[in-house]
Amino acid sequence: MAENKFGQGSESQGIDIPILPLRNSVFFPGSIMPISVGRPKTLAMVKAVEESGEPIGIVAQKDGSIDDPGAEDLFAMGTTGRIVKALKAGEEGFHLVLQGIKRFRVLGLTQTTPYIRARVVEVQDITADPLKIEALVMNVKKTAREVVGLMPEIPSGAAQFVEGIDDPGHLADLIAANMDVSVEEKMEVLNLVEVSARLENVLELLHRKLEVLKLSNKIDSQVKGEMNKTQREYYLRQQLKAIKEELGESEGSEGDLDELEQKLKNANLPADAEKVSRKELRRLRQMPSSSSEYTVGRTYLEWFADLPWHKTTKDILDIQKAREHLETKHYGLEKVKKRIIEYLAVRKLKEDMKGPILCMVGPPGVGKTSLGHSIAETLGRKFHRISLGGVRDEAEIRGHRRTYVGALPGRIIQGLKKAGTKNPVFILDEIDKLSYDFRGDPASALLEVLDPEQNNTFSDHYLEVPFDLSKILFIATANQLDPVPPALKDRMEVIEIPGYTHEEKRHIAERHLLPRVLEQHGLTDQLFKLDGDALDSIIIDYTREAGVRNLERTITSVVRGVAVEVAEGRAEVTVVRKEDLTKYLGPEKFYNEMAQRTEVAGVATGLAWTAAGGDILFIEATKMPGKGGLTLTGQLGSVMKESAQAAQSYLRARAPEFGMPEGFWEKNDVHVHVPAGGIPKDGPSAGVTMITALTSLVTGIKVKSDFAMTGEITLRGNVLPVGGIKEKVLAALRAGVKEIILPERNKKDLHEVPAEVKERLTFHFVKRVDEVLDLALERPPERFPPKLSPPGAAPDAPPS
Repeated sequence: MAENKFGQGSESQGIDIPILPLRNSVFFPGSIMPISVGRPKTLAMVKAVEESGEPIGIVAQKDGSIDDPGAEDLFAMGTTGRIVKALKAGEEGFHLVLQGIKRFRVLGLTQTTPYIRARVVEVQDITADPLKIEALVMNVKKTAREVVGLMPEIPSGAAQFVEGIDDPGHLADLIAANMDVSVEEKMEVLNLVEVSARLENVLELLHRKLEVLKLSNKIDSQVKGEMNKTQREYYLRQQLKAIKEELGESEGSEGDLDELEQKLKNANLPADAEKVSRKELRRLRQMPSSSSEYTVGRTYLEWFADLPWHKTTKDILDIQKAREHLETKHYGLEKVKKRIIEYLAVRKLKEDMKGPILCMVGPPGVGKTSLGHSIAETLGRKFHRISLGGVRDEAEIRGHRRTYVGALPGRIIQGLKKAGTKNPVFILDEIDKLSYDFRGDPASALLEVLDPEQNNTFSDHYLEVPFDLSKILFIATANQLDPVPPALKDRMEVIEIPGYTHEEKRHIAERHLLPRVLEQHGLTDQLFKLDGDALDSIIIDYTREAGVRNLERTITSVVRGVAVEVAEGRAEVTVVRKEDLTKYLGPEKFYNEMAQRTEVAGVATGLAWTAAGGDILFIEATKMPGKGGLTLTGQLGSVMKESAQAAQSYLRARAPEFGMPEGFWEKNDVHVHVPAGGIPKDGPSAGVTMITALTSLVTGIKVKSDFAMTGEITLRGNVLPVGGIKEKVLAALRAGVKEIILPERNKKDLHEVPAEVKERLTFHFVKRVDEVLDLALERPPERFPPKLSPPGAAPDAPPS
């Protein structure tokens, strides 16, 4: 409805009366309203009216926050009234009781000080349609009764009072005055002078109120039912608490369980976990805290609350920064660095990718575990290491079922709790050292953990609810792959980490090991310096290894020796040179024994691969009168024994060609020994070394002292490829070898060997055993055509 404003109409009409501005309410004709006043203008108006006794006009303010309203701040429609009672309230206020009389329309203000006066015109009600008005009155009274019935705070006599009102206009005004609606909605009712329209408006307000009350009562009854149930539980719980106190069992468990319940809510559990935790929490509330089951159940729920169901760390996806970080922390290891950079690149392009499962294989001391820590730092993730060496119980991985005393989750779930996020970097250290017994096979339990298609619903036996492991970056480490079951190996991306070259070791020692050791021992480079030749001597003569672990220990021994001197008062810098090493480390531990070992016939130098990297081995053969027996010693495996038997068979078949006396193999026993008898050895790669040693024994021709070899042989004299070429080549260089014989088909494997190593060695690639013998022996053995008898042989010697 259009709003009437002050100033409309002729000022010659109407009467001039005092005006009382009313905040946040509307005053209707026929109403009784108590109010408190305290504004200066209102107080002045009250005092003037007390003296004159004239009626006043009550007009609602548009904005109740305005203290001194003007014409534009007041509505145009108001109600004349009189002050029934005025009581002094303090020094500056009054409590008034007002009674409404008639509607009026304000024509304009006639005075604003000391109080507001206005010229107003009385407005009469219009009753145009008596039948409609009668019907509306019936509906209004009926709806009003329903509303009063749904509002218990209203006295029951209110409905009877409404029924007793005969004036339709007064009925509408009275109901509107007592309804909890806005000032604007009440003003709409006050502005309506046509009685039927006013009743329709009030009826609409009553219907809306009725719907709200019905919905409110419905909600209230539901909540009340829940509250009654809660109150009943609370009452029973209080009784139970009092009983427990009488029995001396009260331990404050209720407060603890409430705290635990809050922790479970904060953990934001998945639906399955939340369902299980609620059920378990209800069970706990019903059992005494002294019960053993109570402790088990509480521990179970604490695991739920502490696990990072949704907590993650944000990955650092700056590829250049990651590359620089890896280069700073680790020297070499290019394959691993390349794979991590590739993962970061893909992760940057696809945010929801699953974590890769890597397996770094290499000898001890090459930095596999520390590299995992650096990867975590590079990605900005938490790091956790799980040592699998010697683990033989499946429950270590999957956890124990809660029926067992002292049951706990497996190491995977425990690691997630310690990490505090669901996307850490996990190092599964020494995965090749897993074992098994009657308690199960932990390697089989790892199949689910390391399968990207299954580990998003990994179920620990203790928790018995799925947990998502797909965001974890798993990095397994191993010294060798052979002990790892094929199914487990198939789930991992294998990255081989070979041993370090001499140059790499020197660089690592200068850049990483020496500064770290000096810091650990309270020294600086102002007090200690290690000469380059001394460092080379430590690498070659004191620590012959694939990694750098012994190198660090040896450098530490030297630093400790200097630390003693500094502690005793030495102030000047100590420069440790090669000739000083004996003082700190004792005599050299390794020396080149190849020339000494091969100075007699029947000894050849082979190359072997071990879990600790590559190594050299000497194969010694000797003969003695006998009946053609072959003795093999040195803790040789079955494959290595078969290589020796194949070498003997090849030479026996070609005995005449090599000028061997008739009956040599029948009249002599041969003993083949591989020194370091305390170390088990196996594999086919010693075949060429076996046949070279036996040929040297039979022919009496010595093997060249600076030669080493590797390769498998066949009965037809073919040389087959073998593995571990890079490790074997590095071992040969460490041992002082100058030339290496390799199978022709291993030529492609030399691309993994560092360029500085290849420059210091000479490689020979062979296809046949004959080529090996021509290269390795000091002079090629004399060969006789198969159909001709060698000098001194019997006329009927069989052909080769």
